[in-house]
Amino acid sequence: MAQEWKKICKGHFLWLIVGLFYIGLPCLALLSLRSNPSYGQEILFWLLSIVWAADTGAYLFGRLIGGKKLAPIISPNKTWSGFFGGIILASIIGYLMALLLKFETTLIMLIFSAFVAALSQAGDLVESWFKRYFKVKDTGSLIPGHGGLLDRVDGLLVAASIVSIIDILSQDGIFKWI
Repeated sequence: MAQEWKKICKGHFLWLIVGLFYIGLPCLALLSLRSNPSYGQEILFWLLSIVWAADTGAYLFGRLIGGKKLAPIISPNKTWSGFFGGIILASIIGYLMALLLKFETTLIMLIFSAFVAALSQAGDLVESWFKRYFKVKDTGSLIPGHGGLLDRVDGLLVAASIVSIIDILSQDGIFKWI
């Protein structure tokens, strides 16, 4: 990811510092979430499932329904139907994960999953903005046809950071109140 970031910003020092935070903090957030001995595996499994569901739902609903563009200047192919489709699918997956992981408050998990799905899609838009700003189409070619590793994890970068902050700020950890 760091190599792709360096390529995007063409090695400009200040943007390299931005990249340190843009990539580094989410990596630390993922490590922090995973380090919880009570529910570290579960929270990562849930988080990855939500982000992937949001991406998949956004793509499917956007392609099937189309409609008004979400942010045409930043990301011309993203639609409002895709945005809400991503939230719907991620909410369903969050609910199913709550059942699978035997959480008592499945409704809260459904709502929290919708919130994280929206964050994930915001992360996708942030990365798209960076690409537009630097006039770069794809961040890399590590994964053929997918635009690079940053393109694959852009939503996770933002979602992991916010979920980690919420986990740290909550007294007993995020899954204690779920």
